[in-house]
Amino acid sequence: MCCSDKNGGNCCPSAQIFKEEFCGNFVGGTGPQTVWATSALGEYFEGTFQIFNSSSSSASVDGLVGLAIGGPTNFPPVPPGFTITRSTANPVNFTITAPAGTSGTYCVILYKRVRA
Repeated sequence: MCCSDKNGGNCCPSAQIFKEEFCGNFVGGTGPQTVWATSALGEYFEGTFQIFNSSSSSASVDGLVGLAIGGPTNFPPVPPGFTITRSTANPVNFTITAPAGTSGTYCVILYKRVRA
């Protein structure tokens, strides 16, 4: 047993927090695009998701973050030339819906707890 006098006072190492970050581009007109997903529920305890819709886009772009617990987190429509960011607990996927004539970038920052 960790952190017990019966174990000579030895303690288990603390959990480590890992941060993963990546960005990419999207082009509209292909339907909903899942730009990130995990196959393990609860793998990430928090995530920050960002959509930038290019100022040359002809329409707004939508985003949706699926959650392991509860309903999804919807982005408000991201108008051309704007960036919107959302943070959520327990994310499992991130989908962007961009109509034809739109393009932009997305960024994802994920946090997970790893025990040694």
